[in-house]
Amino acid sequence: MILPLYRGATRLLSPFVQVFLGRRRAHGKESADRFPERMGLASAERPAGPVVWLHAASVGEAISLLPLIEAIGEGWPGVTQMLTTGTVTSAEMMGRRLPRTAIHQFVPVDLPKYVQRFLAHWRPGLAIWAESEIWPNLLTATQDSGCALALVNGRMSPRSFARWRLFPGTARRLFGAFDAVFGQTEDDTERLRVLGAAAASCVGNLKFAAPPLPADAAALAELAAAIGPRPAWMAASTHPGEDASAGRVHRRLRGDIPGLLTLVAPRHASRGDEAEAELAGLGLAVRRRSRGELPEAGTDVYLCDTMGEMGAFYRAVPVVAMGKSWIGQGGQNPLEPARLGCAVLFGPYMDNFRVMAERMVAAGAAARFADEEGLVCALAGMLGALDRCRKMADAGAAFAVAEAGSVARVVDGLAPLLDRLEGGR
Repeated sequence: MILPLYRGATRLLSPFVQVFLGRRRAHGKESADRFPERMGLASAERPAGPVVWLHAASVGEAISLLPLIEAIGEGWPGVTQMLTTGTVTSAEMMGRRLPRTAIHQFVPVDLPKYVQRFLAHWRPGLAIWAESEIWPNLLTATQDSGCALALVNGRMSPRSFARWRLFPGTARRLFGAFDAVFGQTEDDTERLRVLGAAAASCVGNLKFAAPPLPADAAALAELAAAIGPRPAWMAASTHPGEDASAGRVHRRLRGDIPGLLTLVAPRHASRGDEAEAELAGLGLAVRRRSRGELPEAGTDVYLCDTMGEMGAFYRAVPVVAMGKSWIGQGGQNPLEPARLGCAVLFGPYMDNFRVMAERMVAAGAAARFADEEGLVCALAGMLGALDRCRKMADAGAAFAVAEAGSVARVVDGLAPLLDRLEGGR
């Protein structure tokens, strides 16, 4: 009953959705050049032969699919891979990092006519969706087209699970549509089974196996030279409230740690003006990456408000505090800096990476702080004892390497679907 109501509602709301998308486009939240893709109108020709369609909501999920895309390309070279995402940021990132043989498109909005246009053009034989991105019209239409479906890196929080259980029939229809389901953790996998994914199995988290973030060698050398021997740390992927908090932490520490430099990298680079105003309001000297500036001797905070440079920023500092973990809630991926030689700190709110965070702490690969005061103490300990910092960084790198087998397990599980697709071309 719920699905027919949803389909009917989305049809009726189509004009309002178009107005909403137009406003997003006007504010830069939709790509002006590729806007028709959101309405199911492809901007690329469909190649001959079978197509594997992969879908990820945004940057983190898309990056986690890169090793899988590489493995499929090596093992099944006869298929074309097409990745969809939903954000401008993810599209820009994938434009730089996707293999040249893969295609990127924006995912169509979940309206029936947009979905049908998309599927009629691409005619995928296998759709691989990441994490918890479930769009009812898109999912059911894809299954009805005869396309095989797989959910990888499946995630189901207790809160989402409770909501889905209010509609058991709908949950069974949607989660039962997948031919293969691979959960991140045993808890995720069990919740997915209860909701209807009877054959779900736990193979680990693909984010453990994502490749290290790249860095331009010349830009990194220039940044490292500008920082020089100064003690430095970074508040990474910060959310509102955490920029100013990082500035207050800097003020607390600079008297005891001469020459301290704090790097602040907002999760959304568009918040650069807001972050600068807050930091300058604390009496701090700020330089901005987006202006082409580098930190100088008198700089307190270097505001890293550009896209695609986190690999360079992580390589330039010994300690990173993950954003969205002490004021914002949910956390950001702590393995990204760990892979690049950073000691990793995070606050109490790591729900999006709960198992990863717990295991990293247990392995000595990261440390948790309770609040802003706790961050001050943790940084004082790290920057005042670089051997301790190095030990944690080494443990983090080892942890990331040990967990990288999840891609092979997912590929093994997808192999029958991929063999059938390539063999049927």
